Amino acid sequence: MEVIYQLADVFQYEWAQRALLASSLVGIMCGILGCFIMLRNMALIGDALSHAILPGVVVGFIIAGHSVLAFFTGAVVSGLITAILITWIQRNVKSKEDAAIGIVFTTMFALGVMGISYVSRQQGVHLDMKDFLFGNVLGIANQDLWLTSLITGYVIVCVVLFYRYFLITTFQQLLARTMGISASTMHYFLMLLLSFAVVASLQSVGVILVIAMLIIPASTAYLLTNKLSYMILVSALIGLLSSILGLMIAIVLETTPGPAMSVTAALFYGITVLFAPERGLFVNYVRKQRKLRRIQREDILKAMIWLKNNGEVTRPALAQRTKLSSNTLNKQLKKLTQNGWVTMHRKEPALTEQGISIAYRLIRAHRLWETYMVESLGYEKEQIHQQAEKFEHLLPEKFLEQVDKDLGFPATDPHGSPIPQLASANNVALIELLPSQRAVIFGRDIEDTNALQLWQMGIAPNIPLLMKRVDDDYVIIEMNAKLFQINKELAQKVKVSLL
Repeated sequence: MEVIYQLADVFQYEWAQRALLASSLVGIMCGILGCFIMLRNMALIGDALSHAILPGVVVGFIIAGHSVLAFFTGAVVSGLITAILITWIQRNVKSKEDAAIGIVFTTMFALGVMGISYVSRQQGVHLDMKDFLFGNVLGIANQDLWLTSLITGYVIVCVVLFYRYFLITTFQQLLARTMGISASTMHYFLMLLLSFAVVASLQSVGVILVIAMLIIPASTAYLLTNKLSYMILVSALIGLLSSILGLMIAIVLETTPGPAMSVTAALFYGITVLFAPERGLFVNYVRKQRKLRRIQREDILKAMIWLKNNGEVTRPALAQRTKLSSNTLNKQLKKLTQNGWVTMHRKEPALTEQGISIAYRLIRAHRLWETYMVESLGYEKEQIHQQAEKFEHLLPEKFLEQVDKDLGFPATDPHGSPIPQLASANNVALIELLPSQRAVIFGRDIEDTNALQLWQMGIAPNIPLLMKRVDDDYVIIEMNAKLFQINKELAQKVKVSLL
């Protein structure tokens, strides 16, 4: 509460109100322009311009003394000269792009420092280098505030009026040229606005820290949205909050306002890096953990199918098959039970109908992808299992349907294992077929390990069969011009799809 009372007392003074308004305007303006600077990969140019205005400030002071208009004019001219020189070197001299920027801005900055040092030695002249480097928002005058307000308003109006041009030249320069929009003109216009912003930020955060206010709010907004218009609004808001909170922190801690604003903006960025809804590290970690647990559950379902067809489904056997710890296995079995995919029978898990369906979808995805890699991508059979184990959890059903179609609806994978097919409304039990009806057997729908007798008899899935007749104890079918006799109990458990 003491802090609140302290701030309330401070902001009763006119100098504090001016500082708050100037900081807010600078935060909004830098947040807006920063979006275009960052998206155009021009952060280093922004840094260069923020340093390169010093010679113009010195020249303006020499000509007109402590004149806001002289500072403004000199700084803008110096910024434009810097932008032109950088562009000329990049286009006409065999030099790296970032090297050209470094050469120009360090030279201009050095000239500015030398100029300030020379002017400061004159009698009756006082130019504090710290104010240029780090700002002095608490000492801002009414003239500076008016200049900052006009520049901020001008920048906002220009961005609104030329938003479409900035958008196209930022993302689609080729399209801009076909539309008759000059990318170079928009580039230099942006440099002009950036020079204005640097001049307006001179008193608030200084030439060194202005780059932080240009880049950090925009980078934060970039993590929060994919739409440029929203990004601009969010960046402006973060710039505003960073300026206001930074100024308050500086007053409470009795430190320099400019660096406090930059650190506050960095804190916003750090929080966003961790907790951004789509790109945050913590959110991505949680998403990855959920994906891992889903894959573990799906692997358990697959393992249960394998154990059902090759032995007995028990917890120790599942743990060995899936390589999961007992604790993890028990947690996942509990979740599978809650989902209705697994049921417990005498403390041992058993698949439900829904669980069987999901398990066979995974097996189908695995074997289809193995077939695709061998037949379409030229892999050897020995190379495909691990990749299929990974992709079976990721491949969407529509993609698998297209793969199945492109491969000609294969019946078996490269290892000779049957590829399960999707269930459909035409699925019936084999015993329900009428004489002369045609169908295919789906390996996915076999409910009992005794159904492996089908494969041993030479009855394969996905091959058309013809129902001949139903006797007292057997079903007689024809497949590949051969007759097969299947007992009724097994025929009741085998599902087929009508053709």
